[in-house]
Amino acid sequence: MSRLRDVGWHWGSTPEERARSYPCDSVLPDHDRADSMFRAVTVRAPAPVLFRWLCQLRAAPYSYDWLDNWGRRSPRALTPGLDELALGQRVMGLFEVAAFERDRQLTLRLRRPGIFPPLAVTYALSPVDTGRCRLVAKLVVRGRPGLWDRIGRRVFPWLDLVMMRKQLLTLKRLAERER
Repeated sequence: MSRLRDVGWHWGSTPEERARSYPCDSVLPDHDRADSMFRAVTVRAPAPVLFRWLCQLRAAPYSYDWLDNWGRRSPRALTPGLDELALGQRVMGLFEVAAFERDRQLTLRLRRPGIFPPLAVTYALSPVDTGRCRLVAKLVVRGRPGLWDRIGRRVFPWLDLVMMRKQLLTLKRLAERER
């Protein structure tokens, strides 16, 4: 894999993180493993603090609000009750909770694939030490033959990287401020 292509598919992640299995693998078991995308950051906050911020995805996407939140600003303070998760809850409008483990992982699936192919994402937290953790997002896609092969595989990782990088860095900043 070329270094430039690697950035689009594996931004911030380590080979060890990419080798692990994640809950999204069983949510979309027939995905092409070659179509797995990873994004990762180290956060200077304990996993329980960051997990509460991940739960905020129920309220807003925390990316480019002008684009993916209809111009409304994503909340900059924790909203009480959003960390009370249940399977099937709506997240960021387009997703639903597929699995979760408090302070460890949140897994989402696309509610109604349409223009997007079926996809699932796991946001996994792993402690580095008492005050830091890693946030690894693994996105799996079940590409459709034809358009996905010709265009999606080349374009989607870069579009997703732009949006998810902003999301992860925003959540990182908010969690670090909270600690």
